[in-house]
Amino acid sequence: MASTMEISADDVPYEEEVLRERFKVGTWLRYLSARGTAPLATRAAIYERALRALPGSYKLWHAYLTELAAAARALPITDPAHAALNAAFERALAAGMSRMPRASGTCTPPRSSTSASSRHHHVWTLALRLAGLPGCPAETAVRVLRRCYLQFDPAHAEELVAFLVTASRFREAAEQLAVAIDDDGFRSAKGTTKRQLLLDLCEILTKHPDDDVAGMPGIYNKARDVFEAGAAAAATVKDFGLVFESYLHFEHAVVAAELDDAIQEEKSGSVIRGCWLADKDDADLNMARLERLLERRPEMLNSVRLRQNPHDVQAWHERVKIFKNDPGRQAAAYAEAVRTVDPMKATGKPHTLWLAFAKMYEGRGMLDSAREVFRRATQVSFKSADDLADVWCERAEMELRHQNHEAAIELLRQATSEDADMMESHGTVESACAVHERIHDLGLATPLLVLSDAALLRQHSRFEDAFRVYERGVRSFKHPHADPIWAAYLAAFVERYGKTKPERVRYLFEDAVRQTPPEAKKAVFLRHAKFEEEFGLATRAMKVYEGATGAVPVRDKLAVYDAYVARAAALFSVAKTREVYHRAIAGGGLTDDNARVMCVRFADLETGLGEIHRARALYVYASGFSDPGAHPDFWRRWNEFEVVYGDESTFRDMLRLKRTMATAACTGVQAAETGAVKRPCAGQQVEGCGTLQTECKRMRVGVAL
Repeated sequence: MASTMEISADDVPYEEEVLRERFKVGTWLRYLSARGTAPLATRAAIYERALRALPGSYKLWHAYLTELAAAARALPITDPAHAALNAAFERALAAGMSRMPRASGTCTPPRSSTSASSRHHHVWTLALRLAGLPGCPAETAVRVLRRCYLQFDPAHAEELVAFLVTASRFREAAEQLAVAIDDDGFRSAKGTTKRQLLLDLCEILTKHPDDDVAGMPGIYNKARDVFEAGAAAAATVKDFGLVFESYLHFEHAVVAAELDDAIQEEKSGSVIRGCWLADKDDADLNMARLERLLERRPEMLNSVRLRQNPHDVQAWHERVKIFKNDPGRQAAAYAEAVRTVDPMKATGKPHTLWLAFAKMYEGRGMLDSAREVFRRATQVSFKSADDLADVWCERAEMELRHQNHEAAIELLRQATSEDADMMESHGTVESACAVHERIHDLGLATPLLVLSDAALLRQHSRFEDAFRVYERGVRSFKHPHADPIWAAYLAAFVERYGKTKPERVRYLFEDAVRQTPPEAKKAVFLRHAKFEEEFGLATRAMKVYEGATGAVPVRDKLAVYDAYVARAAALFSVAKTREVYHRAIAGGGLTDDNARVMCVRFADLETGLGEIHRARALYVYASGFSDPGAHPDFWRRWNEFEVVYGDESTFRDMLRLKRTMATAACTGVQAAETGAVKRPCAGQQVEGCGTLQTECKRMRVGVAL
């Protein structure tokens, strides 16, 4: 671009200003603004003068390149304006504009210029656009993508691989995938996992075995390493199936390629074919690899299952069966199994691994090793005491099979309570207690052994130790096994501290109620009430019975109320008995059948006291949930009552109510068949009986009294 220009009269003030302050950008920008309508050559001359004075000015270079690019954009590529633009751009880069990527993007430079300015990420947008143009040479595009994705942003290496595959450069694609897989710090921008990258590499290798990929040094071994790593990392059977299928396909392709090479060599008729120094035929070796891969499939699949759940007992047994022809690997598998499986997390019975391990040694005549396995098995904390018992029994049976009777007896003595019985009969109390402690620590204690241990301590007046044994027993066993221990514990405690420490006894009863399930609470409540009657107050006993009525299940409520009524009648007046009956009938949680029984008993009580109206009101109340067809005994009792104590009017009312209940029962059955039945409460049924409404109200008043 020419750097000369004619100076007019209008330019003189600006020329004088630039002569005075030639190193100020504003001076040159004002000059350029004043000559905004001048030809490009004139403005270019001003730009050249300004840039000679200020070669590092971003504003001047950016404005200059923008004008040159705008002028060359409409011209053909062969026009000298493009050459001038490129020359100006090269000068800008040399002047330091490579650090200013926005200025670098003003025009479309050649690849070498792009490389010079590729220190900033903004330039890569243009570079990638250049690589993606249809007319861009493949080599240029590959170099641009390689520099961008491998040097500047390695996380996008998959895009380079995709381009290489599209360009049929499979060898380079495989190399880039292998590099990404080997790089522990590689993180895909697309979120692709290493397993998927492995599968992509395997797909390239299997689909293009005859391409240049086959010529890569050690690529087949690298592929096998990739497949092995993929199979070892598979977390599910489905993932393993995909990897193994690709692995198998790859080995088939390798064998096929080797056979094709052998056929071509035979056709070529080479004179050195068959010489062992020149023989590169690996067909037999590759075939052996293929067969070995098929043989290893069960082991590899079993490894996947164990990675999913290392505590799967059945999977470990299957693994041992895979090595049935290799005793060494069997022993190693058993050792790894018993070391890995946690009995508390195991799926299956973990003690069977120990038993099978010992039987393997026994079958090969290695009894010392089998005994060591059994010894270690007896020290394991199994989830169930039955598992530990099986280990002891199998250990003793092994000694019996080899005629070691004394050793078997000794083992059984250690594992059972015979040792405890012997110590109780012939040893001291301390030795017997030590045996019981050992039995409990091994998890072999039974309720009978707990009772025996506590009884022994009580016989020797060691009551607190006995109570501690009881306490440990009720903590170790659940219902129903803990019930006899609680019974003995409470009886012994009441006998020892019933008179002297009643508060401590009450606390124990409360603890027993908290720990026992609802179906076992009745016996505890009845013992507690009996204790209060003997050593406490009758009012406390009534409170215990009252608490029992709400704590026991429905099937035990009637029995509790029977005891409650009986003790209330024996210890208090009729008023207390009526109160108990009223509580049972009104809100005691009884079933209809049990409530009917309580109503009849309550009516018998009132009849015996001469309270005929009260008794009749109870019969009326109970009739509300007594179907004549389903409960004829109740109506027969009421009929006998009216015959003895009633008159014609009350008898007629009873019959009318009976017919009403029968009709209501039939209506309820029909409604139930249509799914619309809703049973009213007993009080509503009685009040709906017309003439008996007044008597029902009178009955409620009587019961409340």
